[in-house]
Amino acid sequence: MMNHLYLFALGTFFLFTGCQSLPAQNISAQKDLKNQNIIYFNPEVFPDIDEIKEPTNTAFYAAVSERVASFKNYNVLRVDTSVPFDNVDLDVIKEYCKNNNAQLAVVPKVKYFKVGVGKYVFSNQVIISMKLYDSMGNFLTETDYDTYKKNARILGSAENSIKIGAIGALTNLGKSLKKSKTYSIAAEN
Repeated sequence: MMNHLYLFALGTFFLFTGCQSLPAQNISAQKDLKNQNIIYFNPEVFPDIDEIKEPTNTAFYAAVSERVASFKNYNVLRVDTSVPFDNVDLDVIKEYCKNNNAQLAVVPKVKYFKVGVGKYVFSNQVIISMKLYDSMGNFLTETDYDTYKKNARILGSAENSIKIGAIGALTNLGKSLKKSKTYSIAAEN
């Protein structure tokens, strides 16, 4: 009987000391490390015509959401604010990243080719440009994708060109990050 008591006490001692030495796992912290939020601002649209901004934004975000959906660890956060592509305010980038718990921010631009003499006559071909910043406001990389030069597309809708251009620019962005190795996302793409 005394043998069983000593064995029970020794087993209980090892059980408690073994559990005490294991650190508690923070599941939410591990989940945050795996899931990264990426902020996409509304693209700056050139030419500055109000009638084409909303269809451009819709087509752009449809393409971005479709492309990023294949990567399970990234969440797209849409910000309905335009940031000037050529004069990016880093304080705005940092503030939006902080408030939305985002690790990256993308500042896009959509430029339509103007054809002919008229103000409202422009081609369905676009150049999609993107700048990537981290949450601290550091510039990581920049890329662009010209739908006419890359695919030599003459026919088709502007929305389709925007989708092709956005997917192409995102692909180029990933390649650029892999080459530069400036951010850990490059190894995960």
